[in-house]
Amino acid sequence: MKTVLKKSITFIFTVLLVTFFVFIAFELIPGDAATARLGTNATPEALAKLREELGLTRPFFVRYFSWLASFFFGDMGTSYSYGVSVRSMLAQKLPITLTLTLMSFILTVAVSIPIGLLTSKYEDRAVSTVLDVTGQLTMSVPPFFLGILVTYIFGMILHMFTPGGFVSYNVNFVRFIGYLVFPAISIALPKAAMSTKLLKTSILSERNLDYVRSAYSRGNSTMDVLYKHVLKNAIIPVITFLGMTLADIVAGSLVIEQVFSIPGYGRLLISSIANRDYPVVQAIIAIIAMIVIIINLLVDILYRVLDPRLRDM
Repeated sequence: MKTVLKKSITFIFTVLLVTFFVFIAFELIPGDAATARLGTNATPEALAKLREELGLTRPFFVRYFSWLASFFFGDMGTSYSYGVSVRSMLAQKLPITLTLTLMSFILTVAVSIPIGLLTSKYEDRAVSTVLDVTGQLTMSVPPFFLGILVTYIFGMILHMFTPGGFVSYNVNFVRFIGYLVFPAISIALPKAAMSTKLLKTSILSERNLDYVRSAYSRGNSTMDVLYKHVLKNAIIPVITFLGMTLADIVAGSLVIEQVFSIPGYGRLLISSIANRDYPVVQAIIAIIAMIVIIINLLVDILYRVLDPRLRDM
């Protein structure tokens, strides 16, 4: 309960800071929603009238706390650019970004844990060396560049998917999932390479401890020692890393959406920033911040469940 309480306070404080700095950023950046909508050739009278209609003439703190109070009651305001509810806009985009995030995370776990076990088991063999070199190369490639390579190889050469041919989940769910496989691979591979290296290092470190020798002395086989003893302890730092990875994937997927022309939160965020659509930008950033904090809270709880030594801390 102490951890949950601390994290809850951190949750509220972080969201407040994030939204506050977003508001300040838009105050400091030249231009506003009225200028973005009417253009630089608009008359001062027209700009003043639109600013009044949008509520931009109210004091900064009045606008901020008014939006904050409405946000926590589920009212995210109205988009300046589209004139519709921000909540309804985000509700349409959420399944896209959420599906991409979950697919990327599942691929990361599905690839990293088996390969991490394999490279640690056959540490001194050629297969481990090849996988280590491949992992180092994969880690060094940014996801957005990997996305470009995936698009070129699998889309333009092998024709396994049509670049830019996104199909919505409410039109054809199978084709929707099929299209997201390739951006999910672009996000997952660098993360999986990092997780693999961490798991291998953790397993090799655990194998030298006394309890492992004791397990062998009791007649346990190599496989029993690895899966029943070593992995249980070696996986703990990996789970922490995977939790941070999931939070990173939430943010990283916004960039990949641009590469693959996926109409999720990422494209909406970038277009809203360009149009000075404050309510949309503020809502997306606040939601992402909350998701990241919630993930960190769940990781901390899971960490204490797996490691009894931390339960009383």
